[in-house]
Amino acid sequence: MPQQYQEAAVPAGTAAPDRAAPPDRAARAPRRTGAALTWLTPGLLLLGLGLWGASLPLTDFRTMADYGLLDRLPPVFHASLAVLTAGFLVALRRAGTAPVWPLAYCAGLLVALKAGPAVLYDAVRYPWASKHDAVVTTLLGAGELRPHAALSGNMSAYDQWPGFFTLNAALVRAFGVESTAAYLNWAPIVLGLVLIPVLVLLYRTFTEDWRLVWTAVWIFQLANWVGQDYLAPQGLAYVLHLTVLAVVLRHFVRPGSAGRLRDRTALDPAAATVPPSTTTRQRAVGVLVLSPLILAVNAVHQLTPVMLCVVLAALCLTRRYRNLGLLAVTGLIMLAWDLTMGRPLFLETLGTLKESLGRLTQNSRAGYAGQLTGPGPELAGRAAIAMALAVVLCAGIAVLVRRRLTRSALPLLLASAAPVPLFAVNDYGGEMLFRVYLFGLPGAAFFAAAALLPAAAGARRSHGARVRRRLAAVALPAALLVLTAGFLPAYYGKDAMYYTPPAESALVTRAIDRIPEGGLLLATSGSFPQALHRYDRVEHWWFCEQELPENEKMLADPARYLADRLPPGVTAHVVLTRTQDVYTAGEGLLPPGGFALLRDRLKASPLFRVVEERPYGIVLAYTPPTTTPGGAS
Repeated sequence: MPQQYQEAAVPAGTAAPDRAAPPDRAARAPRRTGAALTWLTPGLLLLGLGLWGASLPLTDFRTMADYGLLDRLPPVFHASLAVLTAGFLVALRRAGTAPVWPLAYCAGLLVALKAGPAVLYDAVRYPWASKHDAVVTTLLGAGELRPHAALSGNMSAYDQWPGFFTLNAALVRAFGVESTAAYLNWAPIVLGLVLIPVLVLLYRTFTEDWRLVWTAVWIFQLANWVGQDYLAPQGLAYVLHLTVLAVVLRHFVRPGSAGRLRDRTALDPAAATVPPSTTTRQRAVGVLVLSPLILAVNAVHQLTPVMLCVVLAALCLTRRYRNLGLLAVTGLIMLAWDLTMGRPLFLETLGTLKESLGRLTQNSRAGYAGQLTGPGPELAGRAAIAMALAVVLCAGIAVLVRRRLTRSALPLLLASAAPVPLFAVNDYGGEMLFRVYLFGLPGAAFFAAAALLPAAAGARRSHGARVRRRLAAVALPAALLVLTAGFLPAYYGKDAMYYTPPAESALVTRAIDRIPEGGLLLATSGSFPQALHRYDRVEHWWFCEQELPENEKMLADPARYLADRLPPGVTAHVVLTRTQDVYTAGEGLLPPGGFALLRDRLKASPLFRVVEERPYGIVLAYTPPTTTPGGAS
């Protein structure tokens, strides 16, 4: 055949082979690329984890100052995150045929981001986590639940929702350890690993593109700076909540509700078709199967059942998942628990709803004062806001640009947006902002990933599709690196108030052991380790957990302020520690220098005597003035 006819015989849209190259060159190039990816993917994973391991001895956490752990992380740590990100992007190229590598990278990222404190710290991270250890210890010692006992510090709620604590009491017995402190710092890793398959199941319901699934999981981990995955009821309840949601979205589709979504031509190239529909009988059986999980959510945490009911109600807005029976059963289980085991706190909360209802500004603020102070906390607050806005912005772009994917994944969008109106109901102790963000994050991460990834490669050959793929080749790595950079200050910028030297914890334990049963412990806040040691025997007053103007009034004469508010005849001890100093300053509870002023004035007052003083804390006992028979003191 003449040469010109040979060239004309090349199929349209296919480049003519290079005549100067050997006949099998085009075939060998993909094989070489595939071989390179085969060794590069595990190589970068091992290198990234190796660099992370090498960074641990170089992290001087004991000298944390204004910026927490952030400025103590060595350059090799940041290099490890960059290498893991690069390896993940390489692994995404074969996500459909080798999903084990993106899974391994997501697990590696979780370890690199959150396992450092578990390996390094010689004490509990998050001082308030020690109260959960105290609940388990008390439960093991008492051998019973006391949901109606009046315990200060709002500790009765833990006996009213005891599922998490009874589980950990069983684990303490099974592991043969002294307390949950032996494994407490590893909770974020364990819960994160358990959550990965749940997220994959959730995302696979709405997309067939494994690249989108794993990118959404990666973004979820980077954006999950909230810190609710420590050893606490919320972390376990959150996993159970998402498990229920994943099962509902996959197995509760009503017959005839999919419509055009059964047709691939009406779907985004990355979208999955609607799962097979189920009969009324199958969905009724599904409700029975889910009921123990829903009951477990109610036994573990008080707010998560409300979130679950709100999400299921939002799903009823779609014909696809309109299951009033499931919503009714979920609501009845929640109401039954609230009116029995949780009755005391439930009634107390109802009493506060009238005051908090509709106060959007008040309910959406973070913490008691809502005003972070100091370089580290301020940077952490700004980074957290920037992270949330970035994820929401990317998700909004996907909702607008990839409308066919949004149409098929509408239930996930509704489930993520459903918790937002809870801002109008209650502030949940200054934490509603974090909880709404946490429950909306799975869907936001999915749509953010959709904004950064083009439709499946090869699905469309138009010029616009090629441009989008080229933009994604730059936008995706850049976005992942930016989110990584934002995670670090948001998660580690306040670690100076999260880490407490063991000697300080020992000081607190000794101080509380001196207080007789029925005595009173005073401290500026409850955010210090062992604060609730013997909580069932000792009363508590965190006297700075109030508005800043009232605390400024207190500082004028703290000894008289406290003495005037102490019950007559009570044995009261004040414990002031370095952790409290950092916390009250970082959270804006006291003005600059206020903690030192408080300590010095109490120390100088005749109403308080020093029991023990160390560089990291001081213990003072209240010494009420004696009254002579004639009335003089």
